Amino acid sequence: MGFGWICGRRMRWGLPFGGAALLLLLLPAAVGQSSPGVACSQNTNRTCQECLKNVSCLWCNTDNTCLDYPVTKILPPASLCKLSSARWGVCWVNFEALIIAMSVIGGLVLLAVAVCCCYCCCGKKRSRKPDKSEEKAMREQEERRIRQEERRAEMKSRHDEIRKKYGLFKEENPYARFENN
Repeated sequence: MGFGWICGRRMRWGLPFGGAALLLLLLPAAVGQSSPGVACSQNTNRTCQECLKNVSCLWCNTDNTCLDYPVTKILPPASLCKLSSARWGVCWVNFEALIIAMSVIGGLVLLAVAVCCCYCCCGKKRSRKPDKSEEKAMREQEERRIRQEERRAEMKSRHDEIRKKYGLFKEENPYARFENN
């Protein structure tokens, strides 16, 4: 059986389910977005859920502060809030766990693609070599073709003998007799 399941149907469903899980993870943050005019600092010393209703806010667990997310940087700097304490989107996932999880998922996807490519390439190399049954079938087919050619040549010689016997032998060029006149 080998690694055929990677290239099969089960692998095709892995990426959509992973994407759907990520979408469901971040969906509450996008749906519960409050008006853009509300400053994130107003939600300081409240709950994480109230802070993260606004997608542009970042919750820091260490000092219970709601901060504006630094959009110029991908990750919030340590001076603003440590990654293990920073929350964005949902309160139960911190940035460290998110980075580790996404790295592991990305590595697994790359590994699956590499294994699938190697398996498919190796499978094609194996299929290029005919196995014993294919070689036997090819040999038998060649023998049948040779016997058929021999029978065809034998039948042609018999037919030519009969045509000569009864004077029906065809000339090479039927118009040759008109050229002699």
